[in-house]
Amino acid sequence: MARKRKAQDDVDAQIAELTFEQAMEELELIIDRIERGEIGLEESLAQRKRGDALVKRCRTVLDAAEQELQQAKPDERAS
Repeated sequence: MARKRKAQDDVDAQIAELTFEQAMEELELIIDRIERGEIGLEESLAQRKRGDALVKRCRTVLDAAEQELQQAKPDERAS
């Protein structure tokens, strides 16, 4: 069980290092392979889990960008 958790932590760390564009590209590849039926059921399930992690990464990057833009935007209520 600890080995499985370590492997998942390694995957999570790897995904956390991806840029938004890299995560989106990999996600698109996963979706394409599943839709084309290029991989079996077990691999599809594993890839879906990776896809979920990639979506989470993309959301994290987008949320950070949105926060940064909100902080950079002048306070409209002050006028």
